Amino acid sequence: MRLAVTDRCNLRCYYCMPSTGLDWLPAKELMTFEEMLSICSLLACMGIDKIRITGGEPFIRKDIMQFLDSLVRIPGIQKVAVTTNGVLTNSFIPELKKIGINSFNLSLDSLDRKRFISITGRDELDAVLHTLESLLQHDMDIKINAVVMDGKNTEDILQLVTLTRTLPVTVRFIEEMPFNGDSHNFSGVKWNYVRILETIKNHFPAMQKIPDPSSSTSFNYAIPGHKGNVGVIAAYTRSFCGSCNRIRITPRGMLKTCLYDSGVFNIKDMIRKGCSRHTIESALHNALGKRVRNGWEAQKLSSDPLLHQSMAAIGG
Repeated sequence: MRLAVTDRCNLRCYYCMPSTGLDWLPAKELMTFEEMLSICSLLACMGIDKIRITGGEPFIRKDIMQFLDSLVRIPGIQKVAVTTNGVLTNSFIPELKKIGINSFNLSLDSLDRKRFISITGRDELDAVLHTLESLLQHDMDIKINAVVMDGKNTEDILQLVTLTRTLPVTVRFIEEMPFNGDSHNFSGVKWNYVRILETIKNHFPAMQKIPDPSSSTSFNYAIPGHKGNVGVIAAYTRSFCGSCNRIRITPRGMLKTCLYDSGVFNIKDMIRKGCSRHTIESALHNALGKRVRNGWEAQKLSSDPLLHQSMAAIGG
């Protein structure tokens, strides 16, 4: 499960939201930590064993460490991972390591300061790189996520791949998606996963396909002599849908069984209405038993105009 703890973010990434930000959710519409822990406990009893914390940016939320410390203690939860932009993360890393969180997805779309500022709207590259350095020093499992955008950061593809030569990280390139909160007109992907792979292979012809983990959203590759690996995520092409085993819960408590659906039902609202644990569990079973076949079908059935949503609002 991907659990979004907030919709707020301290960056204004081109592919996610307008430079002026979004209409942030009022505090009363956000799930409380107590509600999140209740939901996670129920889902753990139903078989969920991995939870990825997302946002917005998770470390913006006050008292996030107290929540994470409680989350890792829930029986049945075997792994808690975090997706972060790295701006505020550095100071939390020793404590995260101490409570047993050692898996991170770090968003990093460019290694060039000017391009980083152009993409994110903020001059925070140094902070992100310091976080990466600290994660490496603490022997964390690190995946670097880069959204590939035509005219924005295609020059960074090979530079980011080069990181894997000396660093034990997986660099994953993600197709741009339509969830940009109207920051720009989205008319499809010019850099799909095939083009991204061809670009990398042209410069690293010895790159080899390696086995993908079960239910992986990425196609994964190794370059001989490199400490790290490379992955591509066909997030818009949606070629991994047949094996997807993920669900999402948005900051307002909406269950999504597909990134491209408009939400199935609101778990937070059920909790606040006093619905029994059995009733909520039955609703979850019913929703998971009726998952759509793929993201294209989900988009077709969605009641929301996808181009007006932001990834920050639907869960990282």
